[in-house]
Amino acid sequence: MTMKTILFSTFLTISLLLSIPLVSSQEVEDESEFSYVPGTENGPEHWGELNENWTKCGTGHQQSPIDLLNERVQVNPYLGRVIRSYRPVNATMKNRGHDIELKWHEDAGTIQIDGYYYHLTQLHWHSPSEHTINGKRYEMEMHMVHQTSDGKKIAVIGFLYKYGHPDPFLAEMEPYIKEVGYLKDEEESVGIVDPRKIKLGSRKYYRYMGSLTTPPCTEGVTWTIVKKIRTVSREQQHLLKDAVHDEAHDNSRPIQSMYDRMINMYRPQKIQN
Repeated sequence: MTMKTILFSTFLTISLLLSIPLVSSQEVEDESEFSYVPGTENGPEHWGELNENWTKCGTGHQQSPIDLLNERVQVNPYLGRVIRSYRPVNATMKNRGHDIELKWHEDAGTIQIDGYYYHLTQLHWHSPSEHTINGKRYEMEMHMVHQTSDGKKIAVIGFLYKYGHPDPFLAEMEPYIKEVGYLKDEEESVGIVDPRKIKLGSRKYYRYMGSLTTPPCTEGVTWTIVKKIRTVSREQQHLLKDAVHDEAHDNSRPIQSMYDRMINMYRPQKIQN
């Protein structure tokens, strides 16, 4: 075999490897394979048995969501602020059956955590909330999903909502949510969407290591839950619930065991005179 042949073969192998999608770390798109209804054959307690790639759903020790219990939280001012650098780009909306997803198809910017840059890929909503605080479950939760360029690391920013004034960002998305409510597995163009309109509202946040909250329940996900509770109107919450399939009307995974994990909370240090 000549050196030229060897180089070509090596190049072809690398190209094939790079072209393989990292499906094992991605959320499952087809919700017909699992259900949120407890007690059913494909309900949350059985996710780990439904697919050989989903075993972490049943055996993992870093599963999400969790209860952010005060007794487990350690204040850590050295975590630093969440550094976000977003930009407005084209996006589409999709009814995945188990949730409504807003997906950016260009580089919508990054967040920086522990020296890594995570690119914003999509967001979606769960109702009621998946994470709880001291046992309290809120009316809704939104997840902004980010990945490193190589797809190996995932970071999610979570926002919790209670009933109150309408959420301004969700208000902009309402016409598209109504549209995809009649569709399944079809993407509806939303045009330019600016993720900078989603304000953190507070510098304080919880940080812990967990997993995706839908199959394959991939672990090693860096979770950032904003401490400030936002508001959503009942009409907005009902719109999201009505858009998804009946078995995902309440599309929240049950609380998972903590095991020996640590929950940190970032709170800026007060400057002393």
